[in-house]
Amino acid sequence: MSIDRGKDLADGASSSPGDPPATPSRYESQKRRDWNTFGQYLKNQRPPVSMSQCNSNHVLEFLRYLDQFGKTKVHLQGCMFYGHPEPPAPCTCPLRQAWGSLDALIGRLRAAYEENGGTPETNPFASSEIRVYLREVKDCQAKARGIPYKKKKKKAGQSSMPDDG
Repeated sequence: MSIDRGKDLADGASSSPGDPPATPSRYESQKRRDWNTFGQYLKNQRPPVSMSQCNSNHVLEFLRYLDQFGKTKVHLQGCMFYGHPEPPAPCTCPLRQAWGSLDALIGRLRAAYEENGGTPETNPFASSEIRVYLREVKDCQAKARGIPYKKKKKKAGQSSMPDDG
């Protein structure tokens, strides 16, 4: 094996010139799609917003914009099914993005921002405003369904840091 070929393998290049490039993972594909979607959202703003001008308010507006495409019924406080996990009949409450979907989306966009040259200190997806918003969505959806989200308890003797050995 030549030194160049070894370097190519270490860099993730294909093993021979005729091989197709490695297919990105589902996560990587979704992250790229989310990043492109958010970039397009910023471009469509009037006036358009560049990524360097983007802040947590733009991210919050994007998350609220996505609600119109949601598939999760979130009962309003005045709804007779508010607090019922499995309502017996349909109602007119809005469909929203599920908390878990938004949380995963923010995680992917947070990673994509830094992979595309942004610094952790300026990452609008990592701001406290976004964390507060996600917590409010989670709490609101849990109350509307009547199901509290419970933190998973650590098993006794389990350390918070995995050991390397």
